Amino acid sequence: MIVLALEFSSERRSVALARNGIVLSEAVEQTGGRGTNALGLIEQVLADAKVSRAEVEGLVIGLGPGSYTGVRAAIAVAQGWQLARGVKLLGVGSAEAIAAQAQAEKIFGRVNVVIDAQRGEFYLAAWEISPAGWREISPLKIVAGTVVESLKSTGEICVGPDQEKPTFPPAVQVARLAFGRTDFMAGEKLEPIYLRATNFVKAPLPPPRSPE
Repeated sequence: MIVLALEFSSERRSVALARNGIVLSEAVEQTGGRGTNALGLIEQVLADAKVSRAEVEGLVIGLGPGSYTGVRAAIAVAQGWQLARGVKLLGVGSAEAIAAQAQAEKIFGRVNVVIDAQRGEFYLAAWEISPAGWREISPLKIVAGTVVESLKSTGEICVGPDQEKPTFPPAVQVARLAFGRTDFMAGEKLEPIYLRATNFVKAPLPPPRSPE
């Protein structure tokens, strides 16, 4: 199965193309803002791998947490692709992609994945990583920045896009994490991993018009 992976949850946006878990091509863009040249990155990986759009059978999206705008842009691309071509869609947590990348960088032991949540807070999850694989040992949650500083002060390993030595969630890891999975979903079911409660205020109804 040929899948296109989009990972836009950090300032290092990336796209990868893989066949049965084997990465065929990758394109990366460093952005300091919110914009993403999504279509340009997609066209680059397709051209590099000599694969046409019609051959892509599925899209897998890094769902964050991270840049809400970036993740939303990736989801929009996936939804449009599914509407146009009926491809399969899948979402993967960006925190696990960071853990997978940490293993690729030979960072082993108890590893804390840390992602900026704004407002002086961070997303935090702990993973046990070894040469053989990784497993989550503390689920993703939002903590104060002081908690992360305390972990560092006791010598615990912290990795993530905003750490001193950045570890980004690459699309190549998102593509590999999707291999073998069958829990595909409809485009409208794809949602960013956010954790915070979203509060919507319904606009009041306009006053009734008096009869003329």
